[in-house]
Amino acid sequence: MQITEVKIRKLLDTGRLRAVVSVTFDGVFAVHDIKVVQGEQRLFVAMPSRRENDGTFRDVVHPINAQFRQLTENAVLESYKNALAEKSS
Repeated sequence: MQITEVKIRKLLDTGRLRAVVSVTFDGVFAVHDIKVVQGEQRLFVAMPSRRENDGTFRDVVHPINAQFRQLTENAVLESYKNALAEKSS
């Protein structure tokens, strides 16, 4: 499975949420509402989630293995950094 498009839907300047992103896989499957979040140490990618009745959050979609999670995170963060560079130029 290949990532064929990463689209930055929203860039934010304040708060921990930095971007909302859509990712298309193999040109046929899209995942919306992936978030770029500023953590304590670094930026990270949070998959779309919903709140359960007990107040916890559960991912709606997510990579099954670490290799694909890393591939997805790298693509999203690279696109985010490119969007920031374009915005500041």
